[in-house]
Amino acid sequence: MTIRARTYSTLTTEALTLLGKQVRLARKQRRMSEADLAARVGIARSTLQLIEKGDAKVEIGLAFEAAIIAGVSLFVPEASSLAAQKERVDDKLALLPRSVRRPRKEVNDDF
Repeated sequence: MTIRARTYSTLTTEALTLLGKQVRLARKQRRMSEADLAARVGIARSTLQLIEKGDAKVEIGLAFEAAIIAGVSLFVPEASSLAAQKERVDDKLALLPRSVRRPRKEVNDDF
């Protein structure tokens, strides 16, 4: 059995690299060491280094947490407007037909 390396689109790779650089810039502007930020996030320094390099294998929650603690804005300039944006998306999802919102039941065809 051959294990293939996961590949990502160019846009995904560029977005991860951008986020990593933003975290690094914000950390340096706040005069935080890698060890300080890693400790505040609750991760190893090596994991923070992967985040700052834009490594796609790092959990998205860890990358977002590092970004927030470093002072990087995610999606919107203010965190308070993120809840409003989430509600708008929830409203749009609620308008979708039921067949799209809920997974269909699997047919049991074992006789």
